[in-house]
Amino acid sequence: MSQVTVHRKAHFNAAHRLFKKEWSDQKNEEIFGKCSNPNYHGHNYELIVAVTGAVDPETGFVIDMKFLKDLIYEKIEKSFDHKNLNLEVEEFKELNPTAENISIVIWNKLRKKIPSNLSLKVTLYETPRNFVTYGE
Repeated sequence: MSQVTVHRKAHFNAAHRLFKKEWSDQKNEEIFGKCSNPNYHGHNYELIVAVTGAVDPETGFVIDMKFLKDLIYEKIEKSFDHKNLNLEVEEFKELNPTAENISIVIWNKLRKKIPSNLSLKVTLYETPRNFVTYGE
């Protein structure tokens, strides 16, 4: 049967600092540049969640978009929006909140609630020109 991909776009604003605690400030700055600012910095993140699967012949849906909208809001937007990722989001207390790691954390949070017969891909824009994609 044909596969269709549906997409839901979301947005959140968050601050973070890229650094490793065990490194000196100098080494953090060498590796992470201005993103290692000890006073943090922020982004207006754009998130695109893509779900791929067969179209259900009864509903005509791959996945109910309202379900997907509500899931993203509950699991991602409420947890990340207007937060300092390093200080306020449990997953990043020990994990460097790079765009790559943020996308993996988002994927893991959503994957638990998306039926296993559907594939999931997360694209996270940190800036309009810098983005990452993670998933199946």
